[in-house]
Amino acid sequence: MKSRKRIFIGLISFSLLLLFGILAFSWHLFFKSTDTYQQIVVIAIIAIFCSILLIMGFGIGGLVFALVKERNMPPILQNIMLLAVNTLFPVALYIGRILGIDKHIIKSSFIEVNNQLVKCNRLTISPEKIMILAPHCLQKSDCPHKITIESANCIRCGQCPVDDLHGIAQKYGVKLVIASGGTLARKFIEQARPKAVIAIACERDLTSGIKDSKPLPVLGILNIRPEGPCFNTLVSLKAVEEAIEFFLHKGANNVVSFPLTQNQKPLN
Repeated sequence: MKSRKRIFIGLISFSLLLLFGILAFSWHLFFKSTDTYQQIVVIAIIAIFCSILLIMGFGIGGLVFALVKERNMPPILQNIMLLAVNTLFPVALYIGRILGIDKHIIKSSFIEVNNQLVKCNRLTISPEKIMILAPHCLQKSDCPHKITIESANCIRCGQCPVDDLHGIAQKYGVKLVIASGGTLARKFIEQARPKAVIAIACERDLTSGIKDSKPLPVLGILNIRPEGPCFNTLVSLKAVEEAIEFFLHKGANNVVSFPLTQNQKPLN
């Protein structure tokens, strides 16, 4: 695992230990101060929560094993891993804030973990079932040809990455959609019903989109923000092509170099 992945894994592991500590403290606090009947109730409640935490611990273990060994996990273990991530992610963000870790770094780490897990599946998907989901902020802010409903409205002037993404979509025969937000993105996915998505967005939108789209495999690519968030953003075209080739099984043995940080330059 790269160091960036370790940030997320470390924080959710610490979150689990913290919850175990709270559970142990609750046991010490309430058990001795209650009568026999109430003690039975306390034991039952703590046993339930303890079982849930143990299951999530098993999920974290499976997550680490999958990342280190680069192996796909059985569906039941994948569900447990998903339970652990979804439950502990808010706690990890809170702990990260206390420790002074920027939330964007944590979310970027989560995206790295997600991408690695998707790559472990060794999927082979036909091009017509692959969707590139791009944000509208890739379009030049002063462009009069709005493309959030119909990406074909782009006149291919070459002034922004949307033209390049159209070229890539045509080259590989995949579908390109441009969304102005999470609601529209989910609508496009529901309508097209792809089997894999290559999503381009910021840390916040990628994190929520990946979590909302499960179990649909989503490879996340961070956009590049030379002028700030949501304004004339860019994207690594090389990373987009690598993601497509991975899903087509042409690049299964390649190291896929995404997501990018906002400080990196686009690779055209």
